Amino acid sequence: MKRHYHVACAIIELDGKVLAAQRSASMTLPLKWEFPGGKIEAGETPELCVVREIREELGVAVAITAPLSPATHSYPDFTVTLYPFTCCLAGGLITAYEHHALQWIEPARMAELDWATADLPVLGEYLATALTGESPTA
Repeated sequence: MKRHYHVACAIIELDGKVLAAQRSASMTLPLKWEFPGGKIEAGETPELCVVREIREELGVAVAITAPLSPATHSYPDFTVTLYPFTCCLAGGLITAYEHHALQWIEPARMAELDWATADLPVLGEYLATALTGESPTA
């Protein structure tokens, strides 16, 4: 039976752009783009996890502005369920502690990146709301 990971991820917005993170060459899914975040620990809520993971991975504090729909994807070796949240920066300077690269990108250009497959439904839902101006929770 393959492993199933539960991961919280952040769609960090700033001045009309979104932060995309490129996985390092040594990570699973090397050099794919993703929304930063990490595994939810036992007893931890997705909300607490995303705040902790962004602090650990990027060295910044974030404030959650809205949840998006969880999305599950099965890769050949594992399954992942993403719990996405739109967020804004709440302090600190972004540093790429784990990622190969970080990029602030306009929502209309986000589909140009080579995203991890699990992130595609999250990206689709986000773009459907961001490009229409609707609230993600509507």
